[in-house]
Amino acid sequence: MKNLKNIFVLAAICLSFSMFAQQTPALPQEGIITIVGATAHIGDGTVIENSIISFENGKIIAVADATTSKIALRGNVIKAEGKHVYPGFIAPAKSLGLVEVNAVRASNDQDEVGDFIPNIRSLIAYNAESKVVESMRPNGILIGQISPKGGRISGTSSIVQFDAWNWEDAAIKADDGIHLNWPTSFRRGRWWRGEPRGWLPNKDYNKQTNEVSAFLSQAKAYGNTNSNVVNEPFKATQGIFNGNQRLYVYAQREKEIIDAITQLKEQGVQHIVLVGGYEAHRIIPFLKKHQVSVLVKQTHSLPMDSDDDYDFPYKLPKLLMDGGVLVGLQNAGMSNFQTRNLPFYAGQVVGQGLDKEKALQLITSNTAKILGIDADYGSLTVGKSATLFISEGDALDMRTNLLTKAFIDGRDISLETHQTELWDRYSEKYEHKK
Repeated sequence: MKNLKNIFVLAAICLSFSMFAQQTPALPQEGIITIVGATAHIGDGTVIENSIISFENGKIIAVADATTSKIALRGNVIKAEGKHVYPGFIAPAKSLGLVEVNAVRASNDQDEVGDFIPNIRSLIAYNAESKVVESMRPNGILIGQISPKGGRISGTSSIVQFDAWNWEDAAIKADDGIHLNWPTSFRRGRWWRGEPRGWLPNKDYNKQTNEVSAFLSQAKAYGNTNSNVVNEPFKATQGIFNGNQRLYVYAQREKEIIDAITQLKEQGVQHIVLVGGYEAHRIIPFLKKHQVSVLVKQTHSLPMDSDDDYDFPYKLPKLLMDGGVLVGLQNAGMSNFQTRNLPFYAGQVVGQGLDKEKALQLITSNTAKILGIDADYGSLTVGKSATLFISEGDALDMRTNLLTKAFIDGRDISLETHQTELWDRYSEKYEHKK
């Protein structure tokens, strides 16, 4: 009897999952699709007010001004007068698909045991049917960098598209980079242990940075030997020395940033991306000298220090861009589901004086360049992937970011999610009672 009861419970659980499963991934593109009449935001700062965009076999084959162009309207024609077309937005350095419910340990695969584990691959743990990932698409976020968290070297990230059956189908660029959490030079006082509140010097800072340097020195030496002994962590780091992978360094303070970049360059790391960079605006010439790009945390956050401008986090991306640094926007320190607000964080920078098309680059072409996928994604350019969407209005404004169509590699994807299903269900609740 007990076994029979367990069977019924298991069946009910399976039924509930099937009822709320992710939308079926779209089929490959068939024939030519042409969008005409929309305002096209190319993603590189260019705007075409009355555009014509055609794509075939998942690739863009034409982008032009419909007013003067003689390009024929071929295939399935989508008339989009009064609407806007954008390249798919890109969410970097997030553990999307690795965590479903933070409070449920069984659904949390973003962290593994150990401090130096570059051999941990986030891609194979990626859940393509995640409801959190699904909720990104209605706001135009179609691509993400799936990154591990925790430890000193968290592991290896991969870049995926958000309409797939499994992680193999989702992968755009596997094992693109390694993520290093640089030690902090200051830490907050632990009042529950009698320490004063506020920031205190980290007495173990030098020890911790030496541990990072020692690990990377040994890893580099391992790559220069012909030993038959396989060391998986050392083996996994070879890409950052030969230039095949990027090293994403999480650091905030000026001293930490300078120490990290200086030591890593001395170790022979070729491509460094700074993630966070709260005080990066103070050392812009240093960043440009070492060709370091920055993924700034979301604008909707509080200042770290009491004497900072109250709106400093809102204007940091503009300060860095004005200084000539390549900048992208990242949703740091926030729950994964809030990544869907990424375009509105970019829109907030417009309120700080940044040109709207440059703000768009924070989540399109700039981020594509930083991640190394700009040959195929990040802008509406002939030859690149037809990963784009049509919005009723300004996609950086939450009031007008209303998608009517979205395509990933030319595939006409669904914009339905469990949230839109619940909206449709309950929006009519009181209408029926009338």
